[in-house]
Amino acid sequence: MTLTTLRLSNSGKQVGIRDQGAGDPLVLIHGVGMQSAAWGPQIAGLSDQFRVIALDMPGHGASDPLPRASALPEFVAWLAEVVNSLGLREVSVAGHSMGALIAGGFAIMHPGLTRRVALVNGVFRRDPEARAAVEARAISIQGGEIDRETPLRRWFGDDGDYEAQQSDVGRWLSEVDPAGYGTAYAAFAKGDDIYADQYGDIACPFLAITGDLDPNSTPDMSRDMAASVKNGRAVIVQGHRHMVNLTAEACVTAELSAWMNTPAFCEETL
Repeated sequence: MTLTTLRLSNSGKQVGIRDQGAGDPLVLIHGVGMQSAAWGPQIAGLSDQFRVIALDMPGHGASDPLPRASALPEFVAWLAEVVNSLGLREVSVAGHSMGALIAGGFAIMHPGLTRRVALVNGVFRRDPEARAAVEARAISIQGGEIDRETPLRRWFGDDGDYEAQQSDVGRWLSEVDPAGYGTAYAAFAKGDDIYADQYGDIACPFLAITGDLDPNSTPDMSRDMAASVKNGRAVIVQGHRHMVNLTAEACVTAELSAWMNTPAFCEETL
């Protein structure tokens, strides 16, 4: 799972990338504060069937940042540039949390490049209370107040389970560039309804996964997203919170494998 770098053909920006396996390409995008290594279980579990390409989000890991004021559409455009720079005609794309917002926007704005889309612990049309809380966190982070302990409690709970996974996530949070983190978090805070009214345009196989204990990427959000699209399915993982790809790695990997083996729209019409 070696990290290499890709130089984008138009902007010249550098992207950190983990590229493993062969076959149908699957692009993975992590959440705010993480790195491409956060997809470790899925890279290991899926690269024997597919070409798995995990990306460092802008301003994270080895990827150059976007400008400070960049919103979700700029992250979506970045992903399209990555796909084009890799010379890929179509990709299946899966994202976690902020990565899920990017993946959903990509499927809407670039349907010709999107074979399938999966959103893991995605957010969708937050209620006013949740929106106020996440926007307040974004302001604090952009002001340099980075609290790394509260997210860990929110993502893993307080019972001490998943100690190794929590340690890895804590380390990635400690390594993130503060400016890149702030830009991405601000885009995340305001991104849950930018493309929400266009989810009905998604025609490719769509999967939404979350944990039943996730207080922010709630089960109802995943169900609502899946119900909004033409070919959607929601999976709620019992007993898990926000980092389901790490804490329920076998379940998430199996669901992604089944989704990757679902015929894409163009295949069904042949």
